[in-house]
Amino acid sequence: MIANRLKALWSEGKPTINGWCSIGNPFTAEIMAAQGFDSITIDMQHGALDYSSVLPMFQAMRASGAVLMARVPWLEPGIIMKALDAGAYGIICPMVNSAEDAARLVSYMRYPPLGQRSFGPTRVSIAAGANYAAEANGNLLAFAMIETADGMANLDAIAATPGLDGLYVGPADLTLSLTKGRLSPGFDREEPEMIAALHTIVAACKRNGIRAALHCGTPDYAARAIQWGYDMTTVGGDSRFLAAAAGAAIAGFRKLTETTGSNAIKGVY
Repeated sequence: MIANRLKALWSEGKPTINGWCSIGNPFTAEIMAAQGFDSITIDMQHGALDYSSVLPMFQAMRASGAVLMARVPWLEPGIIMKALDAGAYGIICPMVNSAEDAARLVSYMRYPPLGQRSFGPTRVSIAAGANYAAEANGNLLAFAMIETADGMANLDAIAATPGLDGLYVGPADLTLSLTKGRLSPGFDREEPEMIAALHTIVAACKRNGIRAALHCGTPDYAARAIQWGYDMTTVGGDSRFLAAAAGAAIAGFRKLTETTGSNAIKGVY
């Protein structure tokens, strides 16, 4: 089986950068994967796509050498196993609120005797190379998302779950949950209480020997997170990059030509 490159980079003490795909299209996925990300995650939870888009996106990105992962819609065994069979080398699972949730995630990702994953690696047995059945348990990454007050309350128990590889912070939902809606959702938090939470999460990962990952909006904030001890950061994603680049081009044109547009959609990102 082709080894998981993220594990090798982390063992060398190197942080990694993750790309994010929420547009259900193989060509946009291929473009993202060609930019040099260490890993690429397809967003099956909030992305504009379903499983019929995921498999050809994995196919389109295979040649890049990036480690391919998926954020699944929920803690549900069928979709987790299907994403793995399609070629995912890692699963990011949302709304993990307890050690029991984390243990279920691990069990759905590992073949017996370490879990209850059903055997039928339709595409990944081709894409990942020979001996997949024997080596998959040691190569696949299980990330539990910490994005709720319950998840924070059970943080150490979740982080101590046998077989869990890391915690992935969803700052938007975490902000909503911890502040009970007092603060608006978003990335790159600067509020002292949220920065304290991010430090608490990375400390729990270090205590338990697992990896810490954070979803960021800018490279500057991602670099700060690495300094705090995070092992992986996601910086933006396909839809945000497309909107930002298009918006910058239009803004530059309007400024240089002193024209205004009438059809701009405000607030879209």
